[in-house]
Amino acid sequence: MSSLPAPNEPPPAPAPPRASRVRPLELAGAFTCGGHRLAYTEYGAGDAVVVLTHGIMFSRRMHTPLARELAAAGYRVVTLDLLGHGESDRPHDSWEYSMPAFAEQAVALLDHLGVDRAVVGGTSLGANVALEVAVSAPERLHGIVVEMPVLDNAIVAGLLTFGPLLFAARFVPLTVRAVGALARAVPRGSQWVDVVTDTLDQEPSAMAALLHGVLFGRVAPERAQRRRITVPALVIGHERDPIHPFGDADTLAADLPSAEFVRARSPVELRLQPDRLTDEITAFVGRCYGR
Repeated sequence: MSSLPAPNEPPPAPAPPRASRVRPLELAGAFTCGGHRLAYTEYGAGDAVVVLTHGIMFSRRMHTPLARELAAAGYRVVTLDLLGHGESDRPHDSWEYSMPAFAEQAVALLDHLGVDRAVVGGTSLGANVALEVAVSAPERLHGIVVEMPVLDNAIVAGLLTFGPLLFAARFVPLTVRAVGALARAVPRGSQWVDVVTDTLDQEPSAMAALLHGVLFGRVAPERAQRRRITVPALVIGHERDPIHPFGDADTLAADLPSAEFVRARSPVELRLQPDRLTDEITAFVGRCYGR
């Protein structure tokens, strides 16, 4: 039979909160690359740096929860709005947008911050940016995190998904402006409401240039190049995701000599039930830094 605490005995201490509840230092900034302004946010501090980039038409806000978790674990995390996204400049020429150009922007961010090497990761478009950095500047990397890579199996689904958006931006720009106006009228303050409204708030000419440059340019490094990527890599593949087929992630993990592979339960697991995948990413970053 359990005994009751004495009347004057203090109650037991509560369990320690999860790290994400301790808000790390957050600092917004901007720098210039190729004559354009690019926006970013820093979380936490220290010499162990992680750079996170977003999916196409999303903004750096999509990685805020993961950035806060990694910062609470002791890392300096930087989320970047690539050109044409979020609060960064949005030029109207399609030649401004390409995977190699996005990779140059990620490396330019490291230069701006005075960081020699980092773990670079991203989702979808951002995953391919990490691969491009691994091809063009492997000496700047401790490792890469590749969630939902877009390779050969995704090309048709990508065209079917984003082709109509390109058509609307080019030939029916009023619809894009109307959706953007509605998005700007939505009250801000909720993580995923803000992410969605950021995505919907587009300017037609810039949106068309972005989609044209990405869809009809180099999608990812060639397989021969991928097989020469030797930096540590964490590849996260999703089932039941036609735009990011599981086979692309599985093939990529087999191509990369130093890859670890994690199977996500769904395309939204890291967004809606993030604990398991966040722990996997945090542990991987720790291995990259010898922790």
